[in-house]
Amino acid sequence: MDLSEPIHDFLLVFLGSGLILGGLGVVLLPNPIYSAFSLGLVLICTSLFYILSNSYFVAAAQLLIYVGAINVLIIFAVMFMNGSEYYKDFHLWTVGDGITSMVCISLFISLITTISDTSWYGIIWTTRSNQIIEQDFLSNSQQIGIHLSTDFFLPFELISIILLVALIGAIAVARQ
Repeated sequence: MDLSEPIHDFLLVFLGSGLILGGLGVVLLPNPIYSAFSLGLVLICTSLFYILSNSYFVAAAQLLIYVGAINVLIIFAVMFMNGSEYYKDFHLWTVGDGITSMVCISLFISLITTISDTSWYGIIWTTRSNQIIEQDFLSNSQQIGIHLSTDFFLPFELISIILLVALIGAIAVARQ
């Protein structure tokens, strides 16, 4: 989008805070319905990030597939489950929660340390896709594939990690 820099920065901060609050809601809210709605907020903010980076097709795919299909399916599945079983024997804090919190905090601190110590300006981002796309014989789907594997590689991998975590969470819920 062609926005002025202050508006663009404000939208980035607003969407980033929406992502953080939604992610915290997914993890911290005890009611699974509220967690599913928080996941919807995270997915919508992610698609709005794609719109800000002028990737309209990926944003539309994000909205249609993840919010429109997967998140609605999660909400329906949670609504069909017996909600009273989540409040039986509800302990505020257990030893396993403490160990898990310590592991997560240490991973978060190491990740933040690694990100802050990395010289991001020295990295040469790939521009191969711009050279490939200039060729006229590529179809739209090939151009999208090239963009996903070069320009949007990091967001694509982050979404795959989010889906992996959601799959592990679904398995954990199904085992109970």
